[in-house]
Amino acid sequence: MNFLEGVTILVDKPYGWTSFDVVNKIRWNVKRKLGVKKIKVGHAGTLDPLATGLLVICIGRHTKLIESLTGAPKTYTGTFLLGKTTPSFDLETEYNQEFPTEHISKDLIEDARKSFLGVQMQTPPIYSAKQIDGKRAYDFARAGKEVLMKQAQIEISHFELNSERFPEIDFRISCSKGTYIRSIANDLGQKLNSGATLIALRREASGDFHIRDSKNVDEWIEYISDLI
Repeated sequence: MNFLEGVTILVDKPYGWTSFDVVNKIRWNVKRKLGVKKIKVGHAGTLDPLATGLLVICIGRHTKLIESLTGAPKTYTGTFLLGKTTPSFDLETEYNQEFPTEHISKDLIEDARKSFLGVQMQTPPIYSAKQIDGKRAYDFARAGKEVLMKQAQIEISHFELNSERFPEIDFRISCSKGTYIRSIANDLGQKLNSGATLIALRREASGDFHIRDSKNVDEWIEYISDLI
């Protein structure tokens, strides 16, 4: 790999790290190994700190590819918990409401699943990095301020739900750029006349890139350090 000329690498982002943490770690090690003061490094699609999985990292001249790569469809797996909600729709915040789940049948889950397929409008979670009046939405949320989140068009091409561990529901979903899986969790809870929270999320694929071809951060650091 010629990092100066430009490369794209696939990183399995660990739990608790921001996407920026990964970019910083890779950039620092590449700069040290190559003995350069500056080199461009960026990612093609943010992952929340509580998510794991595929992060596409572009280095050097390949950073010019970021915009086109970011627009690729994504595939995720994970788990929803039915019967509880949080303000952030995931585990970033504490549970604040509980709902009944006894009425939820497999048929009701299947009907809800089908309703998500295709092109639709989605409301992003307020605990997100969406820009509102020059600020991130989560800044308003953490300050306890209410804001109107504008809907955006998304498309879901594939959606599997497995209720064998009910009230936990395992899922696999393929969707367009800009789809918030946390909002899918919240909307699913409402369609089931209950509530739901995203409790686990992993990105499996982004466009033609797949998690099976990735390395974790430590493996990439070792690879970079072994470059001649």
